[in-house]
Amino acid sequence: MDAVRVALLRDVLAGTEWLQATRRFAGALRSSVTPHGGLLLVGGEAYEPWHLAAHLDDEAAWSGVPELAPTLVRHRVPAGSPAHLAVSTERLASAGRGDTLLVVSPWAPGAGLLERVGDARRGGATVLALGGGDAELHALAHEALAAPPSVDAGGADASPLDLETVQHLVSAAAGENGAAAARGGRRFRDRLSRLADALTSPPPPRW
Repeated sequence: MDAVRVALLRDVLAGTEWLQATRRFAGALRSSVTPHGGLLLVGGEAYEPWHLAAHLDDEAAWSGVPELAPTLVRHRVPAGSPAHLAVSTERLASAGRGDTLLVVSPWAPGAGLLERVGDARRGGATVLALGGGDAELHALAHEALAAPPSVDAGGADASPLDLETVQHLVSAAAGENGAAAARGGRRFRDRLSRLADALTSPPPPRW
């Protein structure tokens, strides 16, 4: 993310409800995770949110809230994957009370994943959805946030915000809502420069 886009992002956040919307969603995420459950992060079959997993892991350490560190649930686990990257969607079958399931996908998640998400909700898991605004997924979610479309109906750029940027804003706000905020943390807008660095850096070695 270059300096021009960072400046534009600040302007957008100052002039719309996105600052509040990302903070509200992050607050729901932060309040749903517990030391007695797990944060399960899953994407659609064609979208794996590993970047969000890395940054939530980073925020968990930064904020002193270890339960923000997610388990990345994968539709396909390559042979030889390390243990923390070898959790398949079968894990969703055991999701229940105390667990939080965060579904992130720019497209419709597919019938198979929707069924598993529905089962997890009926089992007592808290479901959050972040992505393209799929109606069926949002109907299953306790809290949902749809990223703005990157292009409008005519093919022109609609917003400088996209799903990847929204994920960074949400993960940063989730960390800020944790122990760091209790220590007097930094204002959300002051952390946008840190987000710019994060967006241009590779994920932590764990991922």
